[in-house]
Amino acid sequence: MNRTTLSLIGAATALAAVTGVAALTGGSSDDADASAKAATRLPVQRSTLLCPTPSSSEVSSTTYTAYTPKRDGVDAKDGTAELLPAQSPADDTADPGGDGGKDDGKTGKGGKDGGKGGQAAPGGDKPVLPLKEPGKPVTTEESSAGAPALIGTADGRFAPGWTVQQTTTVDAGSGRGLLGTACTAPDTDFWLPGVSTDRNRQDFVHLTNPDDAAAEVDLKLYGPSGRLKPSTDEAITVPPRSTVPILLSTLTEQRAAGASLHVTARTGRIGAAVQAVDQKAGSDWLPASAVPSTSVAIPGIPKDATSARLIVFAPGSDDADLKVRLAGPNNAITPAGHESLHVKSGMTSAIDLGDVTRGEPGSLLLTPEGGEGRATPVVAALQVTRGKGSDQETAFIPATAPIERSATAADNRTKGSTLSLVAPRGSAKVRVTASAGAGGGSPVSKTYEVKGGTTKALEPPRPTSGKGPYAVTVERLSGGPVHASRMLALPQDGVPMFTIQSLPDDRGTVAVPEAGQDLSLLNDD
Repeated sequence: MNRTTLSLIGAATALAAVTGVAALTGGSSDDADASAKAATRLPVQRSTLLCPTPSSSEVSSTTYTAYTPKRDGVDAKDGTAELLPAQSPADDTADPGGDGGKDDGKTGKGGKDGGKGGQAAPGGDKPVLPLKEPGKPVTTEESSAGAPALIGTADGRFAPGWTVQQTTTVDAGSGRGLLGTACTAPDTDFWLPGVSTDRNRQDFVHLTNPDDAAAEVDLKLYGPSGRLKPSTDEAITVPPRSTVPILLSTLTEQRAAGASLHVTARTGRIGAAVQAVDQKAGSDWLPASAVPSTSVAIPGIPKDATSARLIVFAPGSDDADLKVRLAGPNNAITPAGHESLHVKSGMTSAIDLGDVTRGEPGSLLLTPEGGEGRATPVVAALQVTRGKGSDQETAFIPATAPIERSATAADNRTKGSTLSLVAPRGSAKVRVTASAGAGGGSPVSKTYEVKGGTTKALEPPRPTSGKGPYAVTVERLSGGPVHASRMLALPQDGVPMFTIQSLPDDRGTVAVPEAGQDLSLLNDD
């Protein structure tokens, strides 16, 4: 028998370096505070982010903004952060080593090729948005018609809190609007309530594989009466370091205006986001909901929202009975006519809340009707519309996990940014910091208190003498859990174009348990 001795601290730190995400920081804010006494928090050493293909429209442009906050306890010298274009299996020059270029309707050319991808998208291996120093964002603009999906990694001093924002403006056509999304970390499981297979919508789920082996992915759709009958039961193959867009209406012949999409990786890991294009209400990205939870917060409904549509799904074996509350600037109220919501297991429920905010900003809070003892976990999202008639625009707000320590929105402008903070239970104190601008300036911080059961909507601070896009970082200093989102409004030709990004915790640190003795790993001969 061979005995190999490693310290527990060393093993946990190695785990953080390999995974690149602070998976051990999950749980409630109260749990995090309690565990802090028994663990040391260290910065993550590696992060991975995936950005979907922005748009194929010829009348569009995309701004990318990358940022890493300055943090104490991080080596000031080592590290890099950059993104590279993903490959496209649908490229006409797809690798002939696959299945001869046959299109299976799901993965583009060479779909079932066992992992053979196409040529690199425009840009080749040239890095996009390499950071030079933490605390200062970098930005670039590209024509969306030629902008590829991006796969990025950050390590060393750039890894903790690294974030990338993708903001696209489509000037005309059925997809016109402002589309924004924060590039996401890869995972194996995503819930996306709010998708549609209706004829008035074109929803594409973009699957991006950051690794060197092919990923096998299952897509399941659930409508108001249960699972939508699939056209095929085959898994989707996403070749290495590639992105694949799938039109959801091709997965089933059934039409559902409100549905939920479950994305599961059988092998490998992926990023998943849905680009929803409505013929009347514009377009935007629909990101994944927070993991199923018994209590849900959807932060940041604009005060001038003309309509709001809530979509909820119960993925377990039990039905869910939920209280619906609107947390406004002063208190939480029950929307008239929508005091509660019954969600059947395996079925998607949707309710129209109309102009629920009535001129005041707010957030939706969903809690168990019978208390936590009878609670059923759910996922949820809200589709929000501003404007009317031909001058309306839509955006999506998913259920959002709380900020345990900090979260960042990378792309903010001199005008048009609104930060929304909601404290579902007790009051909380937060610090909001505006970074230097991409073109210079100095950071500015302000501290705010968010009263329990209320939403605070504010124009975030701006950098002193700053030029260009800047980042806004929210830090929870004390008190109960806080959920946040950021709205960016860029009106154009009478259309109130806007997009909303939720701000979950950036998982920039990992809890490493303190050990009084070595951890022995025993290996048999």
